[in-house]
Amino acid sequence: MEAIQRHKGLVYPLNRTNVDTDQIIPKQFLKRIERTGFGQYLFYHWRFDDDGKLREGFNLNDKRYEHASILLAGENFGCGSSREHAPWALLDYGFRVIIAPSFADIFYNNALKNGMIVIRVAEEQVNQWMRKAEQQAFTLDVDLENQQITEQDMVYPFEIPSYHKEKLINGWDDIALTLQHEEKIAQYEKKYELK
Repeated sequence: MEAIQRHKGLVYPLNRTNVDTDQIIPKQFLKRIERTGFGQYLFYHWRFDDDGKLREGFNLNDKRYEHASILLAGENFGCGSSREHAPWALLDYGFRVIIAPSFADIFYNNALKNGMIVIRVAEEQVNQWMRKAEQQAFTLDVDLENQQITEQDMVYPFEIPSYHKEKLINGWDDIALTLQHEEKIAQYEKKYELK
């Protein structure tokens, strides 16, 4: 997993609530076993019509959000099924940070496990940023180490579990975290080795 301590990026406003994992990555695209290649199917039914052509009415198709890496969303983002493909699709598309008033628990943990900074921010603040991002190119600077989001000269603190923060800053997935105890594991295996 790629380490991430800070991320400054263009904000994409997804002004919708209760976005479920089937909307993030529809079930028909879950046939791959690797974690890459899902970005092209992100929000597929919103981005494309029945003929596979880009829909003009969906704002992610707007060129001004082409390089967005911070996603703003409404409450209960990532509800629905527990598919880990949802954070894979978001990451593969280029999003590194998701900010919303609330998240479905399983999605929240899956996204953190896969190297995304996921931040809960008050709905009023999210709505304010949403309006700015809808009107013009808008960037935020997310400092994970100091747990703050900077918008020009305004600083907004945020909470994140220290366990997840440490994993993100160091780029440790669950396997890398386990390997921090490799010496103790080897000692245990040697002690109980079959002879």
